[in-house]
Amino acid sequence: MTATVWESLVGQGRSVEALRTAAEGHGMSHAWLFTGPPGSGRSNAAVAFAAALQCEQAGCGSCHECRTALGGSHADVTVVRTEKLSIGVDEVRELVRRSALAPVGRRWQVLVVEDADRLTDQACNALLKAIEEPTDRTVWMLCAPTVEDVLPTIRSRCRLVTLATPATDDVARFLVRADGVEPSLAAYAARASQGHIGRARALARDEGARARRAEVVGIPVQLTSLGACMRAASRLAEVTKEEADVLTGELDAREKADLDSSYGVVERGRRPREYAPALATLERGQKTRAKRRHLDVVDRGLMDLVSVYRDAIAIATGAPAELVNSDIRPAVEQVARTSTPELNLRRIGWIFEAREQMLEFNVPVALALESMMVALRVPDQGSRR
Repeated sequence: MTATVWESLVGQGRSVEALRTAAEGHGMSHAWLFTGPPGSGRSNAAVAFAAALQCEQAGCGSCHECRTALGGSHADVTVVRTEKLSIGVDEVRELVRRSALAPVGRRWQVLVVEDADRLTDQACNALLKAIEEPTDRTVWMLCAPTVEDVLPTIRSRCRLVTLATPATDDVARFLVRADGVEPSLAAYAARASQGHIGRARALARDEGARARRAEVVGIPVQLTSLGACMRAASRLAEVTKEEADVLTGELDAREKADLDSSYGVVERGRRPREYAPALATLERGQKTRAKRRHLDVVDRGLMDLVSVYRDAIAIATGAPAELVNSDIRPAVEQVARTSTPELNLRRIGWIFEAREQMLEFNVPVALALESMMVALRVPDQGSRR
């Protein structure tokens, strides 16, 4: 049986049914807003819906329209992704210009904006006008973590699709079915990812990713002294920077090669006058992207730390929930023994404070992590906070 365009949407049955119905011509709208927690598949859902809108069978998954839309080469499906900290007005104006054009094919002109929460104020204003005055056969699809991340004037004109965090069993079955992952490894990756599909696939495929996560979740029991806290902060900053550099290094090299090729630059040849400004602009963009990528990797590590303290609370209170970190249960039990549920709740709060300092207030990663690790320090016996 041929897979449909909806196969990659894990644990989203209700949303898939609504999208499939709209693709078949019932309840269609010119603007959609896809929301959901990280890893729930917001952009995947939008692209799958775009493919279904181009398909004569509302998403068969095998026709030319479906395959090109899913593969990113369909003439009438534009997906805007950014590695920057924001999406500027110039990018949106280009999208608005494109939205005014008639589709190349017989169906829809679809424009998907990932990370719509990163639109600048000017970009939002430019987008609002296009959504307020929709063009025939043009569909806008915006993706954001929550509805509050999008201006009220924009979200009020969109039909909302809310995705949920997939259940662990659903993620594990997807890994087995789609990637051929061995069931026990799939179960581990599904648990450890906490419902984040992309993270689950990385953990299932990459032994290095599993080793880095194991190092992070092993931190809580090590925080027995001020020196240990400083070392843990330094190591976490170092490990996350290494992983971020791996993720961005290949893309940086490819972009530099493309720039050189477009200007006809060879290793020892003369460089056109326009090359130096273009290279400087590229390097600035790459530096910004590297910073964002590092913050993303650190953020993932912080969520892994949070999972340890949540598991410790579950053990201490006898909650029936399955442990995220059941593979290191002895260490989690040690955290539970040497603290209290109230302290572990405060620890989770301190982790989120560090997260906010880095993401919202631009506090240097190393400084925020040092402060956080000191707060997480294991209390002396008999002096639990």
